[in-house]
Amino acid sequence: MPSRDATTHWVGGLQNGKGEVTLDSSNAGSFAVSFPTRAGNPDGQTSPEELIAAAHSSCLAMNLSGVLEAAKITADSIDVSAEVTLGPAAGGGFEISGIAITLRATVPGVTAEQFAEYAETAEKTCPVSKALAGTTITLDAALN
Repeated sequence: MPSRDATTHWVGGLQNGKGEVTLDSSNAGSFAVSFPTRAGNPDGQTSPEELIAAAHSSCLAMNLSGVLEAAKITADSIDVSAEVTLGPAAGGGFEISGIAITLRATVPGVTAEQFAEYAETAEKTCPVSKALAGTTITLDAALN
């Protein structure tokens, strides 16, 4: 499997500095980042937490699709949102204090109980969930 990469160029200190993160592998774009927008109003800039949320939601959507496919089921649609929270860390600094996943799907012929099992399996086996295992991840999964 291939690796993917991104780079960030930063100028200045934490509070007054600014940076730009570039998605190198895909060449999908460059995005402005700064600490004031990370810790406050995004003001059109992204943050590490938003990028983690994008990675987690897209990974889980793909992984659920694979879990369902292994059971010979295809969803009509899967929608996943991930809310990544930045908070103060014990001892100083900051930490990602939690990730709240909301998963909704339309899956013909599957009961709510079956879907809950598929969603739980998908979350537990999602590569990004595994990478973020040190963080509290909650899952709210339901059929549409």
